[in-house]
Amino acid sequence: MSCPILPGSAIGVLGSGQLGRMFAIAARRMGYRVHTLSPDEDTPTGQVADVEITAPYQDLDAVCRFAKGVSVVTFEFENVPAETAAAAARCAPVRPAGSILHTTQHRLREKTFLSESGFPVARFRRVASREELTRCAAELGVPAILKTAGFGYDGKGQFRISNMNQLDAAWNAVGQTEAVLEQMIEFECEISVVAARTEAGEFANYGAVENQHVNGILDVSIAPARVEPGIAARAVEIAHEVLDRLGVIGVLCVEFFVTRAGELLINELAPRPHNSGHFTFDANVTSQFEQQLRAVCGLPLGAVHQLAPAAMANLLGDIWSSGEPNWLAAATIPNVKVHLYGKLEPRPGRKMGHLTALSATVDEALADVHRARELLRNGRMPKC
Repeated sequence: MSCPILPGSAIGVLGSGQLGRMFAIAARRMGYRVHTLSPDEDTPTGQVADVEITAPYQDLDAVCRFAKGVSVVTFEFENVPAETAAAAARCAPVRPAGSILHTTQHRLREKTFLSESGFPVARFRRVASREELTRCAAELGVPAILKTAGFGYDGKGQFRISNMNQLDAAWNAVGQTEAVLEQMIEFECEISVVAARTEAGEFANYGAVENQHVNGILDVSIAPARVEPGIAARAVEIAHEVLDRLGVIGVLCVEFFVTRAGELLINELAPRPHNSGHFTFDANVTSQFEQQLRAVCGLPLGAVHQLAPAAMANLLGDIWSSGEPNWLAAATIPNVKVHLYGKLEPRPGRKMGHLTALSATVDEALADVHRARELLRNGRMPKC
């Protein structure tokens, strides 16, 4: 067992987006220093970190210098190249391990790991050519979905195939490169389990969270999920098995489809805090970000008790399309928390922030978070 990394130490974060920002806030609150490295500057993480290093992930000398300046390295973004994680690991512990990143950042490797380990997944095929796409589509049947094998997120690099006449369009949409063809699942809902595991195998989780997507991007998360208790419990059991099998040190999210027959199928893994766990910043004794810090530093995990039912709604750049959102109007709902990520340029589909509502029931929380977002979208800030 490694010695614990105590407050006052520096924690390195590869990546510099909103997940790193919220991690840095949690870490600094506990007395840690935070260093971040990414190709960008004035980033969401860099704005609150102690040190922001701007360098390409492929600059392995810069990565090694970065890792030498911290006690442990973690991720806020799984699309960091494997060679970057390996370079950092030569100079500091990397948690979760680069091998986990290597598996989960590539859909084919991830689904192969899950399938060979006996975890429930939809039927899939590797596709490396247009000819293979025809054969695999005939085997799996349509509708199906074609996804790039690597480096996809928020619905990018995907094409839904409704009939065999769309195969050319699908192959072009994924860049005529290695892909995964998946059986289309008729699901009742989507849920996720955000969980943490320490080097000693201590496990903690935030229960099943219900997720609603729009255009492939998470729109709203509801906690706890409105599913049968047995389904929620089984999702947690599977997540625990996944973290143990991978040997995760840190936080990992397991995303599931819940079929109409009540079965669970794993959709994706994310080896980091997850958008569907943002509600924990306000609703739980220990947030997913503090839990990540505790796990990678070798501290005992914190209590995960949820203080109240919660709903989280993403704020995309589209909300800024007619001008500055009406923050004053949204603030009139006292049980809604506003989180903004410090991104300077709002763009359609770009995650700029989120709202979290806490209430007596999940349905009330959901109604409040929708109402607050509509006030932001439809009202304009008054001129002073």
